[in-house]
Amino acid sequence: MNEILTQEKSIYLQIAGMIETDILRGILLEEERAPSTNELAKQYAINPATAAKGINILVEEGVLYKKRGIGMFVAEGAKENILERRRSAFYENYVKKLIQEARSIGLNREEVIDLIRRNGDERS
Repeated sequence: MNEILTQEKSIYLQIAGMIETDILRGILLEEERAPSTNELAKQYAINPATAAKGINILVEEGVLYKKRGIGMFVAEGAKENILERRRSAFYENYVKKLIQEARSIGLNREEVIDLIRRNGDERS
């Protein structure tokens, strides 16, 4: 977790997002200890309460859980939980809007798919 915090969104949301990304990348594995609020506070020079707020979001979502006196750990099924939520958010935030905009400018499904494929071909 060597990412840099930005001003674009709340720090606690960025902390939660970075931990989620580390889980998705396999940097943090299920049942492995997650960084503590104090470790996060020191690493990012932030208030421990801010770090705790980010961690608490992940606890509420079932991504992390607390082992009393030991720390926070990655929950079993956390990676799939995150993937499911992010896929749903991707659909809501991008795909739905893409479809609405495509309809408004007269593009049909095949034309949209062709544009996406063309972009994929350009990247190869």
